[in-house]
Amino acid sequence: MKSTMNWKNKRAESALKGVASRNLTIFLCIVCFCAGMLFTHRMWKVPEAKSISRTTQVDDQKWKDVKSESKDILGEVSKTDHAIQTLDKTISNLEMELAAARALQDSIMSGSPITQDLKIPELTKKRKYLMVIGINTAFSSRKRRDSVRATWMPQGDKLKKLEEEKCIVIRFVIGHSATSGGILDRAIEAEEKMHGDFLRLEHVEGYLELSAKTKSYFTTAMSLWDANFYVKVDDDVHVNIGALAASLTRHRSKPRVYIGCMKSGPVLAQKGVRYHEPEHWKFGEDGNRYFRHATGQLYAISKDLATYISINRHILHKYANEDVTLGSWFIGLDVEHIDDRKLCCGTPPDCELKAQAGNICVASFDWSCSGICKSVERIKEVHRRCGEGSRVRHRPEIGGGRV
Repeated sequence: MKSTMNWKNKRAESALKGVASRNLTIFLCIVCFCAGMLFTHRMWKVPEAKSISRTTQVDDQKWKDVKSESKDILGEVSKTDHAIQTLDKTISNLEMELAAARALQDSIMSGSPITQDLKIPELTKKRKYLMVIGINTAFSSRKRRDSVRATWMPQGDKLKKLEEEKCIVIRFVIGHSATSGGILDRAIEAEEKMHGDFLRLEHVEGYLELSAKTKSYFTTAMSLWDANFYVKVDDDVHVNIGALAASLTRHRSKPRVYIGCMKSGPVLAQKGVRYHEPEHWKFGEDGNRYFRHATGQLYAISKDLATYISINRHILHKYANEDVTLGSWFIGLDVEHIDDRKLCCGTPPDCELKAQAGNICVASFDWSCSGICKSVERIKEVHRRCGEGSRVRHRPEIGGGRV
């Protein structure tokens, strides 16, 4: 009986130990699980916060870098655009200086008896002029030149004063004879010593060479005088210098202007007639008309166009008629054609009536003669009735000063 009780007691103790062991195991498992959860939570939470913070910082830094790069790119684009504009202006100035230097070199190398101005261009190029007026003349036109000197073209000190105070240059434009140094050239040299109002060109005179002479005139004039405008006028046309200055000044802010009385005459294919065009076939079928261009008695071009002619003079094509030739050089360019009818008034009573109405003409001539008919005899009468006076009344400004 006693052994049976001992066996039961041992079995009960064993059962209690087993239960306690299971409970302890379960408890330990729960404790371990909680400890694991706590440890895992702390491991996940801290790195996750740091990672998010770092990611945000990286994103912010990238955005700042992008914004900075954008600003840098815009700044570089602005700088590049400014540099390109500066470079274009520099190239343009260098081209003009090169053209002037070439014209001077050609004249010096040829050994031609050019004016003193060409030998010392540095004295004249320092000054800015409003306009240079070149009066186209020939060896046989001494009486015409004297009639112009006696009317609208100032002489002696008045001519110098016009240049110094009004920044307006006026010269008779002529080349050389086929026999250089002959009697014709010596006569012009003597006339130059007397009046000092010639611009000699490296050009052989001839009626069929007027287009080449015009090209030479603009090239030479531009190399001597830095002007806003370069004007060509025939020696049998009456000009009011003040009215011309006032008309040109209105267009001084425009870069490329071609000013004159615009016309579009017929292309004459028939041989033997005046103004015959040997290359008439280039203008289409018979009966066609020329493109719009300024009549040759008087026209003006801005400095940029004179520079263009000077730089490209070796490849510019020449047609039979000088006014057509000049117009053809500008057809493919971005040039403003200005049709100013004050540049082609008739002789009295036309210009006289306009003057009385306060609308003074710039130039007067007869269309039937392409100039003033019998200009030597009649130009004084035209000047008396249509002239603006013995002095230039208009005082257009150049830059910050006055002329």
